[in-house]
Amino acid sequence: MRFDRSILLLPFLPSLVSAWHPPTLQGYNLVWYDEFEGSPQTLPSASRWNIINGKLNVNNELETYTSSTKTIHVSGDHTLQIIPWRQQNGNGDWISGRIESTYTFTPPAGKKTVAQAEIRFGSNPTNTKAGIWPAFWLLGQELRSGGSWPACGELDIMETVNGDLRGYGTLHCGTYPGGPCNEPSGRGASTAIPNQDWHTWKIEWDRTSGDWWTSKITWYMDGVKFHEVSGQSLGDSAIFDKISNKPLFFILNVAVGGNWPGYPNANTLDGPGSMMEVGYVAQYVS
Repeated sequence: MRFDRSILLLPFLPSLVSAWHPPTLQGYNLVWYDEFEGSPQTLPSASRWNIINGKLNVNNELETYTSSTKTIHVSGDHTLQIIPWRQQNGNGDWISGRIESTYTFTPPAGKKTVAQAEIRFGSNPTNTKAGIWPAFWLLGQELRSGGSWPACGELDIMETVNGDLRGYGTLHCGTYPGGPCNEPSGRGASTAIPNQDWHTWKIEWDRTSGDWWTSKITWYMDGVKFHEVSGQSLGDSAIFDKISNKPLFFILNVAVGGNWPGYPNANTLDGPGSMMEVGYVAQYVS
């Protein structure tokens, strides 16, 4: 049963509830997590997260990421809030937030591994979110040490665009363009999201067979499977190794604009109503 956090609709109220601890998953051990404790309007833990600053110049996105608590902060109710803001400079510029975990993990052989978060979206009407692009995802650690994309591996656990109530799970891998992941599109699938309230997004590596060919990676929303990639379906052992047997790190961000969603329009609203709010991020191993 999901804890009812509807009382948190106003993001800047004083703390009204106790910590929201990651749930127990039967058959799994909780290895790492962040439940975003801290005083209201403070930054998330610098020991757990790198807070990104600057314009990354990817995907033709508009946003500049900042370490300001205006764009990223803990709420005081054990959640993280990432908030995009339109800059009033007449240039169409936006600021937003992105954090990347200092923690990395490698799904161990012979085990199942889960990466999971509880996420909701701000209460602005969906038709006022053109160009807003929240995401919960993973990148291969080798990108931090001179590797390249998509060879490093990218696993998008949850993305949404333009306020559409549809979540996308996608694997990016191999070479660009083309390759086994059909870049730049990637190997993906989507699922309907019932509403903008709290939902659980999970990806699971199943390496219990001991054979890359029969190992698989599966995407879930609220415990319901909506996408799967196996070693067999990928058909390349070295590339499958990159996404299932090499270190990965977590990313949480809200991008604005870009090749996929397109760009904000006159109806696009900024502020807390267009945020992504995260209750926890957790990693488990069986």
